[in-house]
Order: sequence, then structure tokens, then C-alpha cells
Amino acid sequence: MRLPRVYPILDTASLETRGVALRTAASAFLDGGARILQVRHKGHWSRGLFEEASQVARQCREYGVALVINDRADCALLLEAGLHVGQDDLSPRDARKVMGPDAIIGFSSHNAGQLAAAGGEPVNYVALGPIFGTPSKRNPDPVVGVEELGRIRPLVVQPLVAIGGITLENAVEVLDAGADSVAVIAGLLPDGACSAQSLRQRMEEWQQLVKPA
Repeated sequence: MRLPRVYPILDTASLETRGVALRTAASAFLDGGARILQVRHKGHWSRGLFEEASQVARQCREYGVALVINDRADCALLLEAGLHVGQDDLSPRDARKVMGPDAIIGFSSHNAGQLAAAGGEPVNYVALGPIFGTPSKRNPDPVVGVEELGRIRPLVVQPLVAIGGITLENAVEVLDAGADSVAVIAGLLPDGACSAQSLRQRMEEWQQLVKPA
């Protein structure tokens, strides 16, 4: 799998805090050039949320963009999306049994041991983080750091997604250290009002920043 260099994560808690609807952010990021999106919701998947995610799934299909659902294999199957699982979720091998051979599956890791183990799992990409301190998790794992990222990158052959505290100011450093892609949550939300226009412009800034030379 070839990952785009920017991996936007639509974290529902972060979007709600900024007063942005899930489908609004998805549309803005797609218009701004996103080639993959992940929906991350850590609470109860209500009927309303699923309907909104269904709209995002339709948008992604129209744009020819991959959609990934965090944690929930059932919702991912219903939405015809990929799945991202963490260390405490459904195991990657069980996730593959559920999702089938062709679905995108990503797997989180937080240190060298977990990264090495992830390399032997039937997943399309492995995420590593937090690279920097992040406000997006209540109880984050210890910070990995850019130097450690570079040191342990050879432990997996799959594409590596770096996540955690990545901003416009440090993203290039992370990519230069060996990450194939940077996952971004708060870094895609502008400091001011989060209108559809400002979100699209933010996505365009990211695309321009990480464009290969």
C-alpha cells in the first residue's frame, strides 16, 4: 500500500469542541486534496453518528479516496471502509478474518517492541506514536520522539504512519526521519473559526508543505 504523505484523522471529540460537523470537515479536507480519511470516535456509535459517517463514506467514494474507521470492525464493514485497530482492540489477525483479504487494516504501536511485533501482522500499514506530546488522548503513551522513530523505522516493512503532536512546523522533520505519512488531528484545525473554507485552506497548506521535492 502506498500511503499519502498526509493522513487526516476526523476525531469527533476534537471537531465537536470546535463546532464542526463531521461531514463538513470531511468535505473540506477532500476538496483540499486529502487522499485518505479516518473517522475516529471513542464514544457510543449512535444511529445519528452512523448516518453522518455514511455520508462521509459516500463522499470518499465519489472522490476515489480511502476511508478508514477507528476501532469498529462492524461499522467499517457496513460502510465498506478500512479499519484501524489499537493494541487493546480486536487483534490484527482477527480483524483480517472479519474484514477480508482486500480491506485496508492499520495497527497502532507505541514503542520498538510493539512496532517489531506489528511487522509480522497481516496489516497494510503500522502507526507509531505519539511522536510528540498530544492533547488528543486522555492517557497517552510515552512520547517516542523523532530520533527514536528514525532508529526503529527498519523494524517494519509496511508503510509507517507517524502520529501524535505533528504540526506544520515539525511534519517535514518527521517524514525525513523515515515516516511514510503523518497522521494529523489538531494540526488540521485552524486557530481561528473553523469554516469549510478555512478547513480546506488548512488541508491545502499541508499538501503543499509535504509535497515531495
